[in-house]
Amino acid sequence: MNSNGSVIADSAQTDKRARTGIEGLDDILNGGLPDGHLYLLEGDPGTGKTTIALQFLLEGVKRGEKALYVTLSESKYELLGVARSHGWSMEGVPIFEMAPQSEEIHPEAQYTVFHPSEVELADTTSSVLKQVDEIRPRRVVFDSLSELRMLARDPLRYRRQILGLKKYFSGRNSTVLLLDDRTSETADLQLQSIAHGVIMLQSLERDFGIKRRRLEIRKLRGSRFREGFHDYSIQHGGVVVYPRLIASEHNHDSKPTVVPSGLKELDALLGGGIDTGTSTLLMGPAGCGKSTIAARYVLSAAERGDTAAIFAFDENLETLLNRAAGLNMDLRRHIKSGKVCVQQVDPAELSPGEFVHRVRAQVENNKCKVVVIDSLNGFMNSMPGETFLNMQMHELLSFLNQQGIATLVTLAQHGFIGSNMNTPVDVSYLADTVLLFRYFEAAGEIKQAISVVKKRSGRHERTIRELVFGNGEVRIGGPLQEFEGVLTGVPKFLGKRGALAS
Repeated sequence: MNSNGSVIADSAQTDKRARTGIEGLDDILNGGLPDGHLYLLEGDPGTGKTTIALQFLLEGVKRGEKALYVTLSESKYELLGVARSHGWSMEGVPIFEMAPQSEEIHPEAQYTVFHPSEVELADTTSSVLKQVDEIRPRRVVFDSLSELRMLARDPLRYRRQILGLKKYFSGRNSTVLLLDDRTSETADLQLQSIAHGVIMLQSLERDFGIKRRRLEIRKLRGSRFREGFHDYSIQHGGVVVYPRLIASEHNHDSKPTVVPSGLKELDALLGGGIDTGTSTLLMGPAGCGKSTIAARYVLSAAERGDTAAIFAFDENLETLLNRAAGLNMDLRRHIKSGKVCVQQVDPAELSPGEFVHRVRAQVENNKCKVVVIDSLNGFMNSMPGETFLNMQMHELLSFLNQQGIATLVTLAQHGFIGSNMNTPVDVSYLADTVLLFRYFEAAGEIKQAISVVKKRSGRHERTIRELVFGNGEVRIGGPLQEFEGVLTGVPKFLGKRGALAS
């Protein structure tokens, strides 16, 4: 096994690959399915097995290979309907339909879709193999094994038939997908042991929003693959797979440079600015200015000619742009020029894997230099549970750091005023720099303060400064040297009046 926990293959056995037609899946499989073997594609109804199978066959036709779809459950009409829904033409993919088309189902045949005259498994298998001998396909799909299982009735006979199919195709250089909808009462581990590889599809129910779909390569003999669960979605045009991000696979040497905010006092607070290849956590109560400061870095990057991206979980896109414009930050102009990309993210309609894929696309395709995730609370809400949030964020931030990106992540704390505010999850140790935002009371008014509590990449001020929004601008005041207890929310004033910037 390699350092990533993936099985290492014999190079002689992995040279020839049957690409699946799904880019993300081929990436997980290290280029595709090893050619000339039998594979099991398992998943509950509705997980996309048929769609993946069709993409697999159409990819073969695209590459000049003969293909065959053997259906024992769905009708040819239904399969063509699935293809049409994705905008595909099935020309070049023969569909061999085993279900009866004109005969009625008799009571004595209630456990199978086949007419009594066709109920014998041997006859069914012979009919299929006759088609294979005539077409001589390089790619074959059997849909589905549950029908063969019912025909066999006996587990031993069923296993022998699958072994017979495997032996038959092994001498014909065909890559075969067996689809199984897992309708049997127990997991068919014997079938998994027979197959050269096993792809498991899962559909996870959520209390609100879309289902979260994920797949896992359970087995792939003698071949390298990326282990673990990988999110996927079913869209118009087919299944899209989002490979699990492994930061160590994307090492990229880059020399750190300073990223200024465009606010002299804020840059002074940070010892000159934040650095590329680092992550900055902006932490504080709701409405204290975290998103605005993050937007200021995006604007500064665009004005320097760099590209930047904002992924907004919490705030409506129009509200974000209007608020920025009110503080003399015209993001719309840079959005039109392509220097700034702002994506509204709905966690109820998105899986964590798809979100990570979107971030990667901005970095790899659009060459973004500054990435803002607003907020981490929204990303957490896209998870079915909080168990793996830290691991997901660690991989994402490590990837962005290795690509030389300056990443800003906002995190809303519970509460507004007081020193006992807490966060829904502690990820401060993942960040290289932590900016702390606070409300405090002074002279009968609510003020805002900003400070740097951590910076791994260099020196920074240890002062607390006032943060002011108003009169069409963002301002950072001087150090609040005449106050004590600002971080508690109710400070003591030790100096003279006029010490505040507002």
